[in-house]
Amino acid sequence: MFAMSRPADDGSEAYRSEIEAAERKVAGEIQPGARAMVVAILVFVLLVSLILPHTGGARGVDVLMGDNKALSVGIALPSRIFVWLALVFGVGFSMLALLTRRWVLAWLALAGSALSSAVGLLAVWSRQTAAHGHPGPGIGLLLGWFAVILLTFHWARVVWTRTAVQLAAEEQRRAASAKNQARTLLEDVDRREENS
Repeated sequence: MFAMSRPADDGSEAYRSEIEAAERKVAGEIQPGARAMVVAILVFVLLVSLILPHTGGARGVDVLMGDNKALSVGIALPSRIFVWLALVFGVGFSMLALLTRRWVLAWLALAGSALSSAVGLLAVWSRQTAAHGHPGPGIGLLLGWFAVILLTFHWARVVWTRTAVQLAAEEQRRAASAKNQARTLLEDVDRREENS
């Protein structure tokens, strides 16, 4: 039996693998551009909403911690969940995504902000329909909810916007993959024999 040997590496394979690694890196990054400033401002507004009155005399921080001040005004579970989601996803993942520019973190910030927007609606509604004698939604709750809605919009735009470099790299990878799949086994053997 004859052992088939691989042709000597002429450097093109190493060059190709470097290009593919660079393409994968570019595909995993986001380029928020001017939206980065908008997202940073919205994160700051969201942080400010935590020190403003959430409802009655309870600030967002009081709701976050679930202390006696929050319990005295009848804070319900949706308000506490909203504040935690807004803090974790609206502030935490948004800042991580801006700093690292990773597409996965931006996607998590988008998904968490969208969930937080829906829970924020429930939190506002629960404050508007609170039992008699309990205060309605405060400026902190409303400001935080609007900030999370705007964060969701801007993260959606960032996540689904692909740069021209990313689109060209994806198209080139698809074409190379289609070309490799169309090759037959005999063509591979012929090409190896020519290179040796």
